[in-house]
Amino acid sequence: MCLHWIVSTSSPLSCCDCLAHICRRKKELKARTVWLGSPEKCEEKYPKNGIKNQKYNIFTFVPGVLYQQFKFFLNLYFLVVACSQFVPSLKIGYLYTYWAPLGFVLTVTMVREAVDEVRRYQRDKEMNSQLYSKLTNQRIPADMIFLRTSEKNGGCFIRTDQLDGETDWKLKVAVGCTQRLPADLFSISAYVYAQKPQLDIHSFEGNFTREDTDPQIHESLSIENTLWASTVVASGTVIGVVIYTGKETRSVLNTSYAKNKVGLLDLELNRLTKALFLAQVVLSIVMVALQGFVGPWLSNLCRFVVLFSYIIPISLRVNLDMGKSAYGWMIMKDENIPGTVVRTSTIPEELGRLVYLLTDKTGTLTQNEMVFKRLHLGTVSYGTDTMDEIQNHIPSNGSTSGSTPSRKTQTSCPKVRKSVSSRIHEAVKAIALCHNVTPVYESHAIVNGETESAEADQDYSDDNRTYQASSPDEVELVRWTESVGLTLVNRDLNSLQLKTPSGQILSFHILQIFPFTSESKRMGIIVREELTGDITFYMKGADVAMASIVQYNDWLEEECGNMAREGLRTLVVAKKSLSEEQYQDFESRYNQAKLSIHDRGLKVAAVVESLEREMELLCLTGVEDQLQADVRPTLELLRNAGIKIWMLTGDKLETATCIAKSSHLVSRNQDIHVFKPVSSRGEAHLELNAFRRKHDCALVISGDSLEVCLRYYEHEFVELACQCPAVVCCRCSPTQKAQIVTLLQQHTANRTCAIGDGGNDVSMIQAADCGIGIEGKAVFSSVFYFASVPLYQGFLMVGYATMYTMFPVFSLVLDQDVKPDMALLYPELYKDLTKGRSLSFKTFLIWVLISVYQGGILMYGALVLFESEFVHVVAISFTALVLTELLMVALTIRTWHWLMVVAEFFSLGCYLASLAFLNEYFDLSFITTWPFLWKVSSITLVSCLPLYIIKYLKRKFSPPSYSKLSS
Repeated sequence: MCLHWIVSTSSPLSCCDCLAHICRRKKELKARTVWLGSPEKCEEKYPKNGIKNQKYNIFTFVPGVLYQQFKFFLNLYFLVVACSQFVPSLKIGYLYTYWAPLGFVLTVTMVREAVDEVRRYQRDKEMNSQLYSKLTNQRIPADMIFLRTSEKNGGCFIRTDQLDGETDWKLKVAVGCTQRLPADLFSISAYVYAQKPQLDIHSFEGNFTREDTDPQIHESLSIENTLWASTVVASGTVIGVVIYTGKETRSVLNTSYAKNKVGLLDLELNRLTKALFLAQVVLSIVMVALQGFVGPWLSNLCRFVVLFSYIIPISLRVNLDMGKSAYGWMIMKDENIPGTVVRTSTIPEELGRLVYLLTDKTGTLTQNEMVFKRLHLGTVSYGTDTMDEIQNHIPSNGSTSGSTPSRKTQTSCPKVRKSVSSRIHEAVKAIALCHNVTPVYESHAIVNGETESAEADQDYSDDNRTYQASSPDEVELVRWTESVGLTLVNRDLNSLQLKTPSGQILSFHILQIFPFTSESKRMGIIVREELTGDITFYMKGADVAMASIVQYNDWLEEECGNMAREGLRTLVVAKKSLSEEQYQDFESRYNQAKLSIHDRGLKVAAVVESLEREMELLCLTGVEDQLQADVRPTLELLRNAGIKIWMLTGDKLETATCIAKSSHLVSRNQDIHVFKPVSSRGEAHLELNAFRRKHDCALVISGDSLEVCLRYYEHEFVELACQCPAVVCCRCSPTQKAQIVTLLQQHTANRTCAIGDGGNDVSMIQAADCGIGIEGKAVFSSVFYFASVPLYQGFLMVGYATMYTMFPVFSLVLDQDVKPDMALLYPELYKDLTKGRSLSFKTFLIWVLISVYQGGILMYGALVLFESEFVHVVAISFTALVLTELLMVALTIRTWHWLMVVAEFFSLGCYLASLAFLNEYFDLSFITTWPFLWKVSSITLVSCLPLYIIKYLKRKFSPPSYSKLSS
């Protein structure tokens, strides 16, 4: 598969142009005229065809990263405190005790951002440095108009999975006048007029004009003549002219720019830091007030604020970042989800706070692999276990239902048996004919360009044949007819051939095709059988559209409901025989309607509907879209965990509804409210009122109706939708998916997660608080002394914030409330996480009170027991502080891990070993005596024992929910 492309709109931008673009407002998008082979005629300058996913450049990297870090109060606080040590009157310790931890945090952050930025730059450079003349199974680099193809039928198939999320192949048609040209396209004088760039990937309006003919040739262009960027040419070689490049392509317009995501934990800590800072200021004012506001009291106030800065330890920031990295590493190493890659280490904890999960359908919930499950003829039904019986009813010689059976058959078979056989054959034949499927054969040995000979010897074997279509449903239906004996072997724009079980080829001339649309919900085809000359109109579609078209029956509605409850996608198949006169009359009216200037669509639809009357109902088919493994129990688990699931898909409404049922996104006993199509404020108002009267029902709404509701009744709609147990949005564009995520964030203030597998899901994933692509806790204590000098100076504070206490606190990432299998067995436990009680202001105040109590015991205990020298106070209180910290970490642990024990003893060992080198702070002769040991033990016991007793009593008389399960 190859693709030639002609670039006629792109021009390089100079540095001045880039600077001017930055300074001026966003350029208005305009329609354009693109000349074939004559770029000098283009007066406008258009964006260069490049990809840029980088956040920064060489000049903005350092300022940008620093801004992202210091826009939060917690980091800004540490920076101000560190800078204050350059002021002599405020200096209370060594500079490295403030700048070393801060520098470590900033260095780690900048290195991490630099690595990510270099990777983005390398990916962009690789993409932008590719020079295209032909594409072999590669993505189309720009939006193009399809001019010519190597395929004889004038069309080719493309894959659009990275644009709209659908893995089905779409048929595209070359411009008629250029497809017929034998000469080089550069030799003609022609141009394309294209509408201004827009978001809608399903529509396009333009014109193709050739000037060097008399009269000039004008041909209208529509969506079927376009090749959008990020799609893949799946068959043949195509030539096209570029109309949109770079940021004006449909794929880029539907992609939102990546934002810097901030976890809820960071926001909560930021608020708590402000509260602690306020407490610092109040304490500092109290200290100055106790001194009577004498002397340089303002300087003393600032000095007290700096002195109390250890109430907010910088180790909190270090432990938090390291804990997040550890959680990310654990996710990647989880044996139950092999191959998982954590792209960012800043928000892994968000997975524990989710309320809304927004998921794509195709490729995420489903495999997009169809399986034919049911054929119903009204009086008889065939399932997977009885499908082989159908083969017995397919005539091996290809005779139609209208042919006269032999006398032997008439006498040996009852009339009912003949009727069933005839109906089965007609149903299978209709399914084999009514579709847009094209069989494709791998080319074997075209020797010396003898194409005709190769075609004459075409290999029609099953192993060499594959099917291309814009719908996987149609492919599966054609595969099924092949399995029962009627095989589609060839097709072009004007004819198709079927092969019978005996090998006979039945040829049909395609007279008209009426493609499927979301409005009509059906497709039709008129064919003439070459052998008999019979003209037959076949049609298939959704039951809601076909019920009024087929002849009266008493079984269709009931059986459609039965199949829908089984999660099957149903299609009603019907036919109508036409005489030559009837068809000629229809063709005349149909062609006349297609030439209409005004209301062309309505007139064409009216003519087609004149045929769609009293059609003979042939059968009802049921096809199952294979779900991904364990989708049903997973959705059930998430629902029990209190997570609301919304499905956002670009697929059709009927398909999305069917998958919602089969995946148990909507439970069997739950009602579904299908939001009627609305296009005005009044219609939206009436439909919202109708929806408001429903209770406990799932909502299904299309992207067009959603846009109207959000334009006029945004708040009302979101409020109603959030009350639904499940929501399905179909026919959603990538931009709409991201918009829905943003609305939930704004109106509910809850955390959202988006999961998808295609390029059309990127905007949604970027907008969500936590994005999934298918490809901890802080403990701190505060110790202070009522004097404007630090009690613990220099290395004592650095050591306390790092090697003495950091490892036990960090080891808390290994703690577990319950075992993983218990969490999966009782997903309701997840609801407690979403409430955020572990870091609420109530919990925070409890820890503050504990810190005040322990700080008072440590300080006043040391003062009471202190003997002749002040250095003994430091030795006793600091040692008791380190031991208290280690015991408090042990107090909070619910499930012990061997690494936690190692961290506790390693930290204690580091402290004891460092005593020999800290002569500046400790009197070695004193710390090796029994008085030192019993005084430290007494203070530590008084500070920790009451808390252990309270914890025991609380677990005994008011245990948390998870402890009940553990017991």
